[in-house]
Order: sequence, then structure tokens, then C-alpha cells
Amino acid sequence: MVYNSKASNASIQEKILAEDQEIKKALKGWPQLIRKYQKPSTRKAVYQMFTSFIPYIGLWVLMYFSLDWSYWITLSLALLNAFFLVRIFIIQHDCGHQSFLKSKRWNNVVGFFCSFFSSIPYHYWATNHNFHHVHNGQLENIEIGDIKVATVEEFRSYTPMQRFGYRLYRMPIVMFLLGPIYYILIVNRLPFARLKGWKQTIIDLIPNNLVMAVLYVGLAWFLGWKKFLLLQLPVTVLFGTIAVWFFYVQHQHEHTYKQWQKNWDYLLSAIRGSTFYKLPRVFNWLTGNIGYHHIHHLSSGIPNYNLKRCAKENPVLQKYVTTVGFVESLKCMFHKLWDEEQQRMISFREFYRRERQLQAA
Repeated sequence: MVYNSKASNASIQEKILAEDQEIKKALKGWPQLIRKYQKPSTRKAVYQMFTSFIPYIGLWVLMYFSLDWSYWITLSLALLNAFFLVRIFIIQHDCGHQSFLKSKRWNNVVGFFCSFFSSIPYHYWATNHNFHHVHNGQLENIEIGDIKVATVEEFRSYTPMQRFGYRLYRMPIVMFLLGPIYYILIVNRLPFARLKGWKQTIIDLIPNNLVMAVLYVGLAWFLGWKKFLLLQLPVTVLFGTIAVWFFYVQHQHEHTYKQWQKNWDYLLSAIRGSTFYKLPRVFNWLTGNIGYHHIHHLSSGIPNYNLKRCAKENPVLQKYVTTVGFVESLKCMFHKLWDEEQQRMISFREFYRRERQLQAA
């Protein structure tokens, strides 16, 4: 395929448009299709809380005793416990969507409680995340509750320093290690995102920050700063890395969906803009079925414990989504820029190769 061929790009656009029309036709009645899965179950919710908090606390205690054996054992337990922390965070996540329990009050109580384990403030994060759901894939709103993506044209117009900053931001060590630490400790503790109507959300950060500080200082005083950091830090960092990795794979696949708001479509942003991350059953369980991300974006009102059943009973929801396994998902690390003409993510290498072709033409 010749990159600068207008005929080739037009053919790609026509093919995508035809596929979009097919998706819209096949899923025309999607609100009725998913309605019954939006009903929360107190029994399932309580079961998920027990199978999340008890193992997490138990493993954390075991990590404490393992400090006397070998820190390698402690780190191994930390990795396992990070997945249980992801499971706890999914509960918090669902509470923020008001989908985990029937009662709004109890959703907020449980979600607030979860935040002291995840270290992510409940109300502030939920507001950011709900904004992401309403604007998923809109290029104008890509920086709130989402991972920043530059278009090819935007990157082409960047100064050398802007290009360096963006490339640094998209480096795996920054995106999946340093980024999650910064996100948890800074981004979610200071109100960087300020939109109209968010005043109360920002105010809610104050008591959450204070209680978190008291809790962490108390634990550090009781256990000793060194032991507390040796236990909590690896779990938090690994949790952040896992969470960001899942979010990245779910929206940064090659043929994802990115549009300017005037051309944006909610249904397409859910089905094309999200993946089905196909993983072994145990990882689906540990991550609260968030791999069924296209269904979650179709309706955030579906509790995580109903996502798998919804997919299984409605094969049409699986027909048009991009399915990726773990090995395929690793390729997403090379997706750096959004090509509007070809409607796909490309690597920096491909961008610079194209630039050389354009200059040589």
C-alpha cells in the first residue's frame, strides 16, 4: 500500500464506512438487548467483596511475615496481591458508575471504602472516568480520563521539544511504570482536571486526601516506615502498572476509534474503540471481567459480574469487536500516533518512514 495515494486512502475510508453501517444495522436494538444485564445483584456484589478484600488483606499480612524469609517471596506475593487490588478497584469502578449495588448510597459507601485500598480517590476519579465514557474516542477530549494520543498532523506540527516530550510520554517505561506512580500520587491528589460543575468533586478530594494521609501515616508508625514501604509500595506500583496496561490495550489497538466530535458516534466508539481482551479465566476473574470492555463501554450500567454472561448470551456483541490475546496485545506498545486518513494507530517508525517518502517525492 502506497501511503500518499489518495485513491488508496479513499478506498480505506469507504471500507470503514461500510463496516460502520453494518455495525449500526446489526446493533440497532442494543439498548433492549442489554437491559436485563443492568440489574445489580446484592448476592453477587457481596460475594465479590468477600473474595476480593479477604484475600487481599490475607496476602498483605503474609507479605509482612515473608519479610523475615526472603524479599523475593514478598515481591512474588505483591504481584499476586496487585491483581486482587485490581479486583477491589473494579468494585470501586462499578460503584462510581452506580452499577455495583442497587442503592446509590451504598455504592458511594463501598466505593469510598475501596479507595483507601486502591489509593485512588473515589468521587474525583469517578467523575473523570464517567467523562471518559461519554467522550470516549473524541479527539477534542482525549486528555481527560484517557491516554493522550496525538494525530499524525498534530505530531507533524510539533516543535522538536514537543515531539521529544510526546515520545518520552509514550515510552513503555514512562507509560507503564513511572506514569502509574505519577498518576496515583499526583494526578489523583491534585485537581488538574477542572470542568464546569466539578466544584463539589474537587472539594471532595480534601477529606479523601486527609483520611488517606492519616491511614498511611498510622500504618507506617505502627509497622515502621521501612516495612510499610517495602510492603505497600510494590503492591501499589504493580497495581498501577496492571491497571494502566489494561486501559491501554483496551483503547490503543491498531484499528481503534478516534473522531472529532462532529463525526463521533457513541455505538461505534464502544464497539470499535474498545477491545475484547481475551485472557485465561483466572485473569478475567481477578480483573473483574474488564476485558469485556466493549460491552462495558456500551453500557457502564452493567455490573462487572454480568459482563461475561451478556457477551455469552449475545454473540452479535462479539462479532464486530477487536479481540486480542496477551501476545497480540504486546504489539499495542508500538502504537503511538493516530492516522486520520487510514483510521489506525501507527508507530513512530512508520511516521518517520512516511516523512522520508514525502520528502523524496
